[in-house]
Amino acid sequence: MIAISFFHAVLLGIVQGITEFLPVSSSGHLVIVPALFGIPKPSLTFDVLLHLGTGLAVAAVFKDELLTLIKGICKRDKTALRLAGWLVVGTIPAVAAGFLLRNQVEKVFGVPVFSGVFLLVTAFLLWLADRYDGAKDYRSLGWSGSLLVGLFQALALLPGISRSGATITAGRAWGLSRQEAARFSFLLSIPIIFGAGIYEALPLLTGETPAELTGPYLAGTLVAAVSGFLVIKFFLGYLGRGRLRPFMIYCLLMGTAFIIGTFFLF
Repeated sequence: MIAISFFHAVLLGIVQGITEFLPVSSSGHLVIVPALFGIPKPSLTFDVLLHLGTGLAVAAVFKDELLTLIKGICKRDKTALRLAGWLVVGTIPAVAAGFLLRNQVEKVFGVPVFSGVFLLVTAFLLWLADRYDGAKDYRSLGWSGSLLVGLFQALALLPGISRSGATITAGRAWGLSRQEAARFSFLLSIPIIFGAGIYEALPLLTGETPAELTGPYLAGTLVAAVSGFLVIKFFLGYLGRGRLRPFMIYCLLMGTAFIIGTFFLF
């Protein structure tokens, strides 16, 4: 397992926190940034732990909604049970793809140029999201809409495909407003992020991860949580008045630049 310094871990934690909830692909940036700055390639375990940090961030932002949901489930409230079911249905595609395609995904992560290519795909999705016109609440999604968003979430296993960008696009296609599509996207991220994070954190708890990596891994996770919390607050406010076009342009430029750069760097 390749060692990573505290500085590099904190830097990647900041990158993760900023890019996880903005529709610019955190996984793509966790490939691109190390490649550009000569940082040792992070392990998949570290990548998922950074996502766990941002999972803590989204849970903190939506704590009131989560508590209401949990209380409703305990009371067998139909509305709460229905929303919980939608979240389960929306989570299944990514879980299935993660278990069945893990080895293939790791291979894709090992080829940096793919991150640039898939950033261009994200740019297209964001362009598409702004073409839709809807104002519905996410509670109008239903089972089919939740499954559609879940299928788009599964695409984000590929580096460069933004999870938030893909799921917001699916929500917009179903008629949701930008803010409501983002809110459901963030809620839907909680089961998959925590499930994968806990699974990948087991080597830390069992001692399978070298002791010298434990500190940097935990530092990166904490920084990702703090920066992610701040970014969620910003992004939800921005979507109340702004479009996704700036993020589309960023992904287009970043993806193109990185594809060109790979011919000189690799």
